[in-house]
Amino acid sequence: MIFATAGHIDHGKTALLQALTGHNADRLPEEKKRGMTIDLGYVYLPLADGRVLGFVDVPGHEKFLANMLCGLSGIPHALLVVAADDGIMPQTREHLAILQLSGIPQLSVVISKCDLVDPARLQQVATDIRQLLQDSRWADAPLFVVSSHSGEGIDSLRQHLLQQSSLPEAAANLRFRLAIDRAFTLSGAGLVVTGTALGGRVAVGDKLWLSGRNVTVRVRSLHVQNAAATHGQAGQRIALNLVGDVEKQQLQRGDWLLASAPPPPSQRITIALQAIAPLKHWQAVHIHHAARHTTGRLVLLCRSQLEAGAQTLAELTLDQPLWLADGDRLILRDASARDTIAGAQVLELQPPARGKRLPERLDHLHHLQDPMLSLPAKLALLSSQQAVMLDDFAWANQLPVASMQALLQHNTGQQVADRLYAAERWTGLQQKLLDGLARLHQQHPDQLGASRGRLRRLALPGEPEATVNLLLEQLLQQGSLRQTRGWVHLPQHVLGFTSQEEAHWQQLAPCFANSSEPHWVRDLAAASDIEEEQLRQLLRKAARLGHVVAVVQDRYFAADTVQHMADIVRQLCQQHGHADAASFRNQLGCGRKLAIQILEFFDRSGFTRRLADRHLLRENLLFTHHSTTPAQAEGQTSPSG
Repeated sequence: MIFATAGHIDHGKTALLQALTGHNADRLPEEKKRGMTIDLGYVYLPLADGRVLGFVDVPGHEKFLANMLCGLSGIPHALLVVAADDGIMPQTREHLAILQLSGIPQLSVVISKCDLVDPARLQQVATDIRQLLQDSRWADAPLFVVSSHSGEGIDSLRQHLLQQSSLPEAAANLRFRLAIDRAFTLSGAGLVVTGTALGGRVAVGDKLWLSGRNVTVRVRSLHVQNAAATHGQAGQRIALNLVGDVEKQQLQRGDWLLASAPPPPSQRITIALQAIAPLKHWQAVHIHHAARHTTGRLVLLCRSQLEAGAQTLAELTLDQPLWLADGDRLILRDASARDTIAGAQVLELQPPARGKRLPERLDHLHHLQDPMLSLPAKLALLSSQQAVMLDDFAWANQLPVASMQALLQHNTGQQVADRLYAAERWTGLQQKLLDGLARLHQQHPDQLGASRGRLRRLALPGEPEATVNLLLEQLLQQGSLRQTRGWVHLPQHVLGFTSQEEAHWQQLAPCFANSSEPHWVRDLAAASDIEEEQLRQLLRKAARLGHVVAVVQDRYFAADTVQHMADIVRQLCQQHGHADAASFRNQLGCGRKLAIQILEFFDRSGFTRRLADRHLLRENLLFTHHSTTPAQAEGQTSPSG
């Protein structure tokens, strides 16, 4: 377990840790010369049972507050140090506010330098501290009076800390995540990075993803809590000897070591905001997350201004993207980086671009903000709003593959590839398809139905093809839809010739049955007693019924002939990787002009795509038995009507 110190400069934090552990946390020559902590320092206390307690010594001076914030990453317990002679000072208040905003669960208070004051002063300082803590979550925090010089109270404090030491098992079951705060090289070992693990477990030989270089590295060896180890986990201070295509100069504080490559970092996020100073919309802020520091703008969702002590929902627009997870804590400072102004907790990594202030949207965010919201309930809530991208959900909640699979086993929604839909939303999507077809039948009663692609564009343009295909398959199995020659339609909608059209078609059908040649509308009209425009309408309807196909306007082939020509193209593409006019003409035994017209029709239909003089197979399932769609039948450019 790791403990962090906090408190005003020169209140004895470093001396306290030396008294507790026997080691000086100041490691920089300048720190030892000036007697002032500048950067993070770490010391350890080995125990008889094999455990090792770690301590982070953070700077107390306001100029080094960014370093202090870096040291709080992943820390479960803090020691607020207040000198008995000075009492509560400005940095005491700011450090306490930061500890609260950081979400650190446990706090112990230490009154140091007790040997410099009388009992009355000690009592006064203790009273002041209790008053300072009364409105915080640590109103009953244990208080210890010590002297690092004489050793008074040190044993009692040490025993108290021993009783607090435990590792966060819940965090250890998440993905491994460590924010790098130091990097250096050791002779004979190579690159070493250090940090406190925020989640998961790591072992020698593991491969990790390094954010600064976007490369995979291997863990050659480990030190956990300053001792050689084979594995480490969340809540421990870990040093990792890394092997890979990376050098120390290429790393910076705030880079991440992760169990696997993450999705792109977040540029805009939704947060639950806790203000400790007045805030306004679009205010410039400094943002601290783990060991990283960046700048950005604050977007208030519920009001244009916010008073100190208020809570609200907001968005952050980041100048540099951050790798964040749901529930991560952020500290916001003002534009000059002099004052801490707010804390935030991440609610969403990918907020919508529109409707962010709608009442239903804000209500949804309030549900996400509920600390009692379980992961199954969260997944159900999100999937009821829109399709949940499962990979993104797993990353946002830092769930390993096995944990994500276990979560899905108890979810009643519909999974399609990497998306999850709530059951009620899935039913709603099915109804949208049925309603879309009903409108189409009403608007175009002479059409048999729609191709799957056309229906998707009409009813569910925002859903992927795999989702619409599964919806259609389920509706077909339920009998809510029917499919005739590749066209989807409602069961009660049946397209057919009228009695007069049927008589005319019976007159024309032998022309197509006895010949594989194309027929022009004007030629068929001249050979029959049917007017040309009437014949044109008849052939368009015959095309919708799947009897004929127009390769160009008014020039029709029998549907079986088009299928045969498509088979020739498939064969040529299988043999040579493509079809061209010359080879297709030779196989078909027609003129070059007609061969080109047919190949261009296949290009327009989406069956092939043209590359220079070659035609490459694009959609192999088209022009198989009963696959003709309305658009292909009428010679339109769209492959799906």
